[in-house]
Amino acid sequence: MNYKRKDVLKKMALFSIPYLISILMQALYGMADLFIVGQFNGVESITGVSIGSQVMHMITVMIIGLAMGTTVLIGKAVGSGRKDEEAKIIANTVNMFFIFSIIITIILLYFLKSIVYLMSTPKDAISETIHYLRVCFLGIPFIVSYNVISSIFRGKGDSKTPMYFVAIACVSNIILDFILIGVLGMGAMGAALGTVLSQAVSVIVSIIFMMIKDMGIKVKKSDFIINNRIIKELLKTGVPISLQDGFIQISFLLISLFANLRGIEDAAAVGIVEKIIGILFLVPSTMLSTVSALSAQYLGGKRIIYARKTLKYAILLCFSFCLISFLLMQFVAEDIVGLFTSDKMVIIKGGQYMRGYAFDCVLAGIHFCFSGYFFACKKSFLSFFHNCVSIICARIPISYFASIYFKDTLFPMGLAPAVGSLISVIICLIAYKFIKKDEDKLIKKELLKEKIYGKK
Repeated sequence: MNYKRKDVLKKMALFSIPYLISILMQALYGMADLFIVGQFNGVESITGVSIGSQVMHMITVMIIGLAMGTTVLIGKAVGSGRKDEEAKIIANTVNMFFIFSIIITIILLYFLKSIVYLMSTPKDAISETIHYLRVCFLGIPFIVSYNVISSIFRGKGDSKTPMYFVAIACVSNIILDFILIGVLGMGAMGAALGTVLSQAVSVIVSIIFMMIKDMGIKVKKSDFIINNRIIKELLKTGVPISLQDGFIQISFLLISLFANLRGIEDAAAVGIVEKIIGILFLVPSTMLSTVSALSAQYLGGKRIIYARKTLKYAILLCFSFCLISFLLMQFVAEDIVGLFTSDKMVIIKGGQYMRGYAFDCVLAGIHFCFSGYFFACKKSFLSFFHNCVSIICARIPISYFASIYFKDTLFPMGLAPAVGSLISVIICLIAYKFIKKDEDKLIKKELLKEKIYGKK
């Protein structure tokens, strides 16, 4: 029960730094599509890629959320030293996600045009958006495979190996973008094809790596027999996270829809800022995964104090980084937006939206960390709850009214997510207070056991 600060910080650094680099590379090669399209094509292609990538981002984060169930369960098994349980979790994860990827691909392709029109895509950008999404939907199995493989490694506390897979995808995507968009002039379709092919390359390399490397665990054929208990636990943890992330992205899509209804310049501005804002959320996203993966291991080994300290340090790191980022964005918003377009009006409106939106990062960093802890405690419904409340009570309604009553600026729309995050933080603090009470009882029991065995 003796707590050592250095042990916690060292483990956090070893996990979070490679993970941060991974999602930074993912964000950069996601932005590469928009950047390269902007260099060779007009506003129609930029809008098509920005709207299409928003849809794909929503789908991807839902897949990652569902895969978080695997990360948490493997983390618990690692913490308690149950290798046979690890093998069964991995095998059942493969079974579940194989079926899921086929079903979701068919559904998305069937509703492709409906999704494009539901997004209120400007008429000039409809064709490019359809081309982009059709190719991306066909690549869903590769996106699912990559995220499942990464979730398995991260559940074991290894975030370095997935980083290498991302690096391969990143380099491949940038090269393919220049060839498909710049040389062959394929526009939005080229951007999508580059993304899908790079993911495919990454998945193939990762599978070969897993076959060669000794992961310290052997998965037998018998492990692939459907285990209802494990499937239920995977879904119990993963589904609320996936739905939560889906609702968050739907709220962002609705905000984009409100912007789309204001015209193509507002649509392009919001689309570009959504890409840029992803950079500001890298540290909060990293801490969420760090807290969920490491705290799951600590709680699996009944080291509650270590889990709590992981949460505490993650919140301090998030708040510090996000506050600096917010202040910086108040001065350089237009300059950053200008990297993606030369359209002066899009730059002005993008700067307005960025200044308001940047404030959300400060508050979101706090509730991201709490959500990671709730995941580790297998109480992902708490994260689902606070995000739903913030979306329904703040994000969507405030964005809608701001889009109607503030026609000349996007700044008020940018503030809407921040109000939602404030609500989430309040709910998280209340929920954690009750969780802490239950944990204190467990800590007392463990201390009592130590005294009894110590005397013997």
